[in-house]
Formats: sequence, structure tokens, C-alpha cells
Amino acid sequence: MSEHSTNTAALRLRPPANRVSRRAIGYWTATAAVFWAVLVAIQVVIVVTSDDPPAFLTVTLVVSAIAGPLHLLVMPQWRYRVHRWEVTGEAVYTQAGWLKQQWRIAPVSRIQTVDIERDPVEQLFGLAKLTVTTASAAGPLRISGLAHDRALALADELTKTTQAARGDAT
Repeated sequence: MSEHSTNTAALRLRPPANRVSRRAIGYWTATAAVFWAVLVAIQVVIVVTSDDPPAFLTVTLVVSAIAGPLHLLVMPQWRYRVHRWEVTGEAVYTQAGWLKQQWRIAPVSRIQTVDIERDPVEQLFGLAKLTVTTASAAGPLRISGLAHDRALALADELTKTTQAARGDAT
């Protein structure tokens, strides 16, 4: 068996070992709460200020008032249980999503860039997103919900591992 086929056989899609930061639960809750608050506020303003509000808008307001809190209770916890990541000397593994779940694996030899991104709310929660760009047509791998210091250490580790790996990342 050649070295290439041995490495390929070792890189099986499997559940990654590490969970994201617990602070991601608060981040996901806060960002979803803003969405629901804006949606409900717009509906309330239209219903209250309109002389003859459409009947469907009252129904959607009631649905939003029920669905919003349920979403805020279920989604962040579910995502926390699903979102995982792992980095080995051979590959980066990710698992993400909550309704639609995605598992990805990228051999270290295929990594082209490693980036860290933080939106203002992530900064408030001390979180960051790590993006690993590869030569894959499926696009980059993203690990959301990492503690900022962990994301920095992981980016450093991946950069060192990538530089040591053979291959041209194409």
C-alpha cells in the first residue's frame, strides 16, 4: 500500500472530539433574540399604527411571539451539542448545523489559508470564527464559537502543521 492510500484510509469522516466554547450558547441566543425582537417590533408597529391591519399580520405576530421564545430555548442548546471540531497532524474535522448538519474533513496538506474573524457580538462574548481554506470545491471549513484565545492558538498550530506538511495544497 502506498503512503498516499494509507493517509487516505486514515482520514475517515467521523465525529470530531472537541466542542465549541460554552459562551457560543449565549452568542447564538443573543443574535437570534435580536432577529426575533426586530421581527416582532416591525409587526407590532404595523398592527398598532395601521387603521386596518391585514388579518394575516395579527396571525404572524402571534406565531412569532410563540416561535421566537421556543427557538431561543432550543436552537442554542442543540447547536452546542452538534458543533464540534478537531485538528490532528493529518486533518481538520468539523461538524456544524442544527437542522441541516454538515460534517467535513480536510487533509492538512490541502490547507491554503487559515483566517480568524470576529464580528462585534462575538467580540463581546470573547469568541471567534476560524476559517480553513482548502483547494476543495466544497469551500472552506469554518469553526464558529471558538474562544478567541483558542482560535489564535489553533490558527498558529495549523499554520505550523501546514508548513511542515508535504504537498502543494492544490
